[in-house]
Amino acid sequence: MANVLITTIYSFDSIVLAITKFSIERVYILCDEETEENQQKALNQIKQNYSKVIEIKEKKIPVYDLVKITEKCIELIDAMPGQDKIYINITPSRKTQSIGLLYAAYKRSKLVHKIIYISDDKKEIITLPLLEFTVTKTQQQLLESIKPNSNLTELSQKLKQSRAMLYRNIKELKEKGYIEDNNGFQITDAGKIARM
Repeated sequence: MANVLITTIYSFDSIVLAITKFSIERVYILCDEETEENQQKALNQIKQNYSKVIEIKEKKIPVYDLVKITEKCIELIDAMPGQDKIYINITPSRKTQSIGLLYAAYKRSKLVHKIIYISDDKKEIITLPLLEFTVTKTQQQLLESIKPNSNLTELSQKLKQSRAMLYRNIKELKEKGYIEDNNGFQITDAGKIARM
């Protein structure tokens, strides 16, 4: 069992604090696909200070594609050995990358030990709740079946569900913001993440 930190990066202060506070043994740093100067400096500093005592790995993620960011972060979490204690640090990065990592943690909340954010002013560690993107098995099948502009009749036939049951699931998915009905059902980015 290892204490693992998955972190975004822009500066290195919050990463150093997390490594120290949680006795981290392995760090996965999520970098822009094309690392920019400040990010590269922070990455070099972390490697210079810790690479001899801690395993440090990089994973490239997009800057603004929230669904792709979340998908790549989920892949990383899924690849961890089951007994590892995973700490998620969403402090140092672009907002879309932090949110994508946060959504991945919510999607795999049973595998995550803690989600942290470190305040800029007091360097205080704030532990965020481990929420979930939850859907039932039937709703999962529905999310996987929706194609652009799907309608109720097509979905009912494809899933072999009564229209009443299908309508209840659609209503709940719409309330959660996972699908929209604009002259046919369309899955939202949140819905794409929920079905991962």
